[in-house]
Amino acid sequence: MKRFTKIGLIVLLGAIFIVPISAFAEKTLKIGLGDPLDSDQGVLALRFKEIVESASGGRYKVDLYPTGQLGDEQKMVKDARRGSIDGAVVAINNITPFSKSVGVLTLPYLIQSFDDAVKATTGNLGNKWRDILVKEAGVRLLGWGYSNFRVLTNSKKPVATLADLKGLKIRVPKNAIMIETWKALGAEPIPMAWPETFTAMQQKVVDGQDNPHVINFSMKFYEVQNYTSEVHYLFSLQPLVIGEKFFNSLSPEDQALFTRAGIEAQQYNLLFSVTAAETAKQNMISKGVAHNEIEDEDQWSKIAMDKVWPKFYDSVGGKSAVDEVVKALGR
Repeated sequence: MKRFTKIGLIVLLGAIFIVPISAFAEKTLKIGLGDPLDSDQGVLALRFKEIVESASGGRYKVDLYPTGQLGDEQKMVKDARRGSIDGAVVAINNITPFSKSVGVLTLPYLIQSFDDAVKATTGNLGNKWRDILVKEAGVRLLGWGYSNFRVLTNSKKPVATLADLKGLKIRVPKNAIMIETWKALGAEPIPMAWPETFTAMQQKVVDGQDNPHVINFSMKFYEVQNYTSEVHYLFSLQPLVIGEKFFNSLSPEDQALFTRAGIEAQQYNLLFSVTAAETAKQNMISKGVAHNEIEDEDQWSKIAMDKVWPKFYDSVGGKSAVDEVVKALGR
């Protein structure tokens, strides 16, 4: 009997020692991503996870669910708002249905450089978007992922001029501004959920799509696309958000911890993205995808500003809201 008791005690102690430390976390966060972990979204989320778990001394554990495991990006925003998940990293165009005011950041050719992207998401403008998202979308913006410009890929023909876009069927998110932009430029936009995109290109339902180089390579689009074109119509921003209800449930100290983690993850992502885009572009080329520069992009931007912007002034807070951002960008 004593021997059994000693053996049982040893087994019990052994079980205790092999239980992972994360099992003792006070709270395990559930964070969804639309993209894979080896993407700009993944870099942002992994850094956030590392900082939160370390700075909290293990009180918080962050579980990441990439590649749409928790549903499409718009669903994840809704779920974060209502509290069925804790947060998400999504493309900016997938948060605008819940906060039309931030849609200004998706106007074509508003952001024209990496410097513009940083100016548009930090300082007074950064504070403005945070307050707007709390009010309109019910989520707390913790940090931004910078994924560079959404370049065009397709399987049909090289695209270097406006004329080359005619008749090209391009998959786009279910975002009115992006749909109208491609229409104005002469292409045929096909609204489609992200998880359906690869198969649609494989089956020639659409000819192509637009996303940053890093996404194009990580999603292995080189297997179904023959050409890429260096378009600069939309800089892809990836906000990291958590539910505002969850944020308000935290102590002031933990709110500061999460806020700091988001800022540091944003800075880390920025450094990564500056070099990753060129690497991914060269990787696509090495896989046999022909690369094209746009020869008449000044015409693309003029069409976008003259024909697309005025259609959406009312939905993004008025022309004055657009002018405010343009002025902040120094133009």
